[in-house]
Amino acid sequence: MPKHPVIIQGGMGAGVSDWRLANAVSRTGQLGVVSGTALDVIFARRLQDGDPGGHMRRALDHFPFPAVADRIYSEYYIPGGRGPKDSYRLVPMHERVNPKALNELLIVSNFVEIWLAREGHNNPVGINYLEKIQLPHLASMYGSMLAGVHYVLMGAGIPLKVPGVLDSFANHKKATYQLTVAGAQEGDDCTMSFDPADYLETPLPPLRRPHFFAIIASNTLATTLVRKSNGRVDGFIIEGPTAGGHNAPPRGKLVLNEKGEAVYGERDVVDLPKIVEIGLPFWLAGGYGTPEKLNEALEDGATGIQVGTAFAYCEESGLRHDYKRMLLKKVLAGEAAVFTDPRSSPTGFPFKAVLLENTNSETETYKKRPRICDLGYLRESYRRPEDGQVGYRCSSEPVTVYISKAGAVEDTVGRKCLCNALLANIGQQQIRAGKHEELGLVTSGDDLLALNRLVSEECMSYAAAEVVEYLTSNMPSQIIPRQAEAAQHLHIVPA
Repeated sequence: MPKHPVIIQGGMGAGVSDWRLANAVSRTGQLGVVSGTALDVIFARRLQDGDPGGHMRRALDHFPFPAVADRIYSEYYIPGGRGPKDSYRLVPMHERVNPKALNELLIVSNFVEIWLAREGHNNPVGINYLEKIQLPHLASMYGSMLAGVHYVLMGAGIPLKVPGVLDSFANHKKATYQLTVAGAQEGDDCTMSFDPADYLETPLPPLRRPHFFAIIASNTLATTLVRKSNGRVDGFIIEGPTAGGHNAPPRGKLVLNEKGEAVYGERDVVDLPKIVEIGLPFWLAGGYGTPEKLNEALEDGATGIQVGTAFAYCEESGLRHDYKRMLLKKVLAGEAAVFTDPRSSPTGFPFKAVLLENTNSETETYKKRPRICDLGYLRESYRRPEDGQVGYRCSSEPVTVYISKAGAVEDTVGRKCLCNALLANIGQQQIRAGKHEELGLVTSGDDLLALNRLVSEECMSYAAAEVVEYLTSNMPSQIIPRQAEAAQHLHIVPA
């Protein structure tokens, strides 16, 4: 059985867990993970900002099909970058059947992110996708595999068909994925497909099949994935409701506390001894970002922990510097707070937001924003009643538009445009009409205040390597040689 890193850095989207952060974490011998969410838009916007540092161009020079790389670079690159009041050019929204050019952008952007995360070291790198964001899945996974990704992590859904996709792509074979379509009827075509042969300019040798880790929140889902997946599941990340980003909904009837947050109970607690019985490695996530919790996880039979919050605010993360500084000041003052909003995400999953001034966490501030859906990653696929074809709708788009797509008006209440807000979090906020700037919506785990063990009034910043050093400071000595052995076992030949 292969050895794995003890610490998995969380895949925080969009672009918070970018190539810089993953590279820094992987250099320590732990698992650096990039977020696979909206990489095509993030990549295109980096080019429109003039590709500072030339990193995109450097990675593109290693893409196996130069003609595709050059075409995309020419299409989006703006020498010197766009003007400060200029809008970003939009990337087309995804559909069940994407045009070839859009799939090429997905392949290239995922390749670039992984190639840069792997640059300069031989340790493993992973990528995290959300099962709910299905439309870009196939081309994205193939692009990351072209760059030599060693781990694929996926949560926010039931990723039964991902292992088989990875098996097919390792041999450049066609893969299919069943799209979840609201109202679909028997006989409807809801299948997405991707054939690498349509994109290969020259034959390539087989690719390494990455390890697949499913991010889960229940014993039942773990058992289901092992029994019913169409390929090998290599491990689990067990994420509790205190983790940042999207949380699995509580089991049973939704109950809210006095703050309006979803209440989790005993049914939402994973039975770890039953997970141990499955026999696959697992990592614990959500409130495990301390040396004490790491040791507790190891004692409970886990291989290690996944940590997001501590890495989200380190120097190398993609989160905007001004947001980092504002939040760390609140941490030191003991004023940092997180709200688990059961309504804001169009996915219907509870979503954690840091309460921060002049961001979309403020309800009154968000109400001033016109309802616009122009990125579309969290759109729901649905069966159009007029012709039976697949359509797309988002409960944060204009209400009249959503209703015209057979959506229920009550589903629009309290929804927010997370796509634009998350891109604003990393400094890629859209500018509309030369003056209206999208605001961010920062997410975090409930253990935000624990960051006061990493910062002080004298030093308001810290590096990813310091997080790893802190987390492993009291780790049992017998685990340490295992990490060196893991790094040797997982040696990666540069792409």
